[in-house]
Amino acid sequence: MAQIPKDSVEKVLEATDIVDLIGSYIQVKKAGSSFRANCPFHNEKTPSFYITPSTQRFHCFGCGAGGDAISFVRDHENLPFVDAVRKLASRAGIHIVEEESDPNADQSRRTRGRLLDIHREATAFFHEQLMKNPAAAHARDYMKSRGFGSEMAASWSVGWMPDHPKAFLDWARSRKFTGRELVDSGIVKLKEDNQPRSGLFVRFQDRLMFPIRNEIGDVIAFSGRQLRENKNSGKYINSPETAIFKKSRVFFGLDRAKKPILKEKAALLCEGQIDAICCHELGIEHAIATCGTACTREHARLLKRYTNSVLVCYDADKAGLAATEKAYRELVPEGLSVRVVEMPAGDDPDTYLKAHGEEAFRQLLSNAKEFFHFKLERAKATGLFDSPTERAAALNECAEMLSLITDFAVQDNQLNIVAVHLQTSTSSLREAIAKAKAQPKRVYAEKTAGDDGTAPPAEPTRLNRIVAVLCHLALSSGPAQRFLAEQFETLHEANRWLAGIPLLETILGAAPDPTSNAAVNTFISSLSESDRLALAHETSSLVGVSLDGMQAAEQALALLSGTVLQRRDAAVKAELRQAGLSAERMVELLHEAKEISGLLRGIGQRSEFDDELPASTFKEKLPPWKKRFDQAKKS
Repeated sequence: MAQIPKDSVEKVLEATDIVDLIGSYIQVKKAGSSFRANCPFHNEKTPSFYITPSTQRFHCFGCGAGGDAISFVRDHENLPFVDAVRKLASRAGIHIVEEESDPNADQSRRTRGRLLDIHREATAFFHEQLMKNPAAAHARDYMKSRGFGSEMAASWSVGWMPDHPKAFLDWARSRKFTGRELVDSGIVKLKEDNQPRSGLFVRFQDRLMFPIRNEIGDVIAFSGRQLRENKNSGKYINSPETAIFKKSRVFFGLDRAKKPILKEKAALLCEGQIDAICCHELGIEHAIATCGTACTREHARLLKRYTNSVLVCYDADKAGLAATEKAYRELVPEGLSVRVVEMPAGDDPDTYLKAHGEEAFRQLLSNAKEFFHFKLERAKATGLFDSPTERAAALNECAEMLSLITDFAVQDNQLNIVAVHLQTSTSSLREAIAKAKAQPKRVYAEKTAGDDGTAPPAEPTRLNRIVAVLCHLALSSGPAQRFLAEQFETLHEANRWLAGIPLLETILGAAPDPTSNAAVNTFISSLSESDRLALAHETSSLVGVSLDGMQAAEQALALLSGTVLQRRDAAVKAELRQAGLSAERMVELLHEAKEISGLLRGIGQRSEFDDELPASTFKEKLPPWKKRFDQAKKS
């Protein structure tokens, strides 16, 4: 891929006013010291898209999009970084010198563009067939039987694949799509594998076609619903994985649900697309569904961008219960809390909403139970605690599942729930958890790259909230940056306990000039996509918050030190509760606990800045900028 020198990127940013730039694309209005607009990256009625002239950056509090002028052009016009810089350079009259481009990267970009073109145009073709083709009357009748009309079909771009494959193939040829491109899209396949001359087979025939979109709304795959019973084919068929569709990284409906998830402070995870659609149509807009696969660890990391809480709403049958436990095992290790919505036997969200309405369904959501309450009440009702052997098996299983929780305080809370249900002591349960942790962990099959060799979509670097503030200060205040650069030992110790320290050290090592927006934004553009996403997401709440850089850095560093001490304290106490400790190790731990206790008393506080520890630990009056930070997060 072509490379543009750092100083050229900086010149382009210096010559570009981000308010003028974005104003040339969308209507913006002044709002205090900032400007705001309806976000161009997702549908919204109330403006949540803010542009800050003082930093030359933008951020949407609805969908999380953010960045500098280059980021805006790149995302708005779906351009690679280099092309976005070229466009801005031309706009500013700046000549830039580039290195030779990588032909492989250019080909990959063109291939991805063609696949998106096929899916976008095929979506329109299928929808037109559903609405106008006389042969699709049975498809329209099926929609009506499920309570869905033409408005729903238009809103979700639902379509129909003709039952005669020639109709689709003739349309595709008329649009100049090649057989190779159609195979790569997954909509068709070769009649004989690896035999291009064998002809094309249309994967979906006589099916309702539901487009599957990525986070920003591009159609990347389809889910086809059978209309006439065929025992040789499944009720639903999803597109196979392609260069643009990795089912373990996609939620159906997330492009619409992002802002409602932020508002509701939870995601509602349904079992199928129809359930998610029905929820949205009847006002439950934080609903999403996986796409032909169980919930995965990659799904969990994607959700973590938007919420810390998931409501699992699967069917009440045996398969649904197993899927709920599977989802718990994937979500909890990524720091997500799990509650379970209890559906009446025989109902799913679709049938329940149509029978009882939105308010009754919302009542089910408000009554959602903590995972272990749900699991153990179900087990007790079915007689699984009737014998000592069964009770012991339940204890060991729960201990293994409790060991997946990464937060000590949350684990303690859930441990007490389990102890009450199983009528056992917390010490016995802690011993079982310790044994579970000592066992080899389950191996999860996660792809690190696509089948075609392309890298998976970037995940934001994990960034503790204190560390996020220190990153912000290091990029916005010269005195704070210099002060923090001298705190090597403190930051080195914190790296074991708080996420994001390496990113902070990268900022301090590069030391971009905080007085130059162009220098800061050029530095940020040089980071990995994961680091850029983390900075955009975790520091967005500090937009418009005025900080005394040096004072705030000292306060935040004190909070960081207190948090590290608390986590050390919790880890030591947890190890002390384990059975089988040697006398020598126990003495070491007791000495360390005593030392930590003295240090905590010495700093006179038990403050916690991040959400991972209980608010009850606050003792010291928080600095004014911390309160403003929290208020900004809430708003």
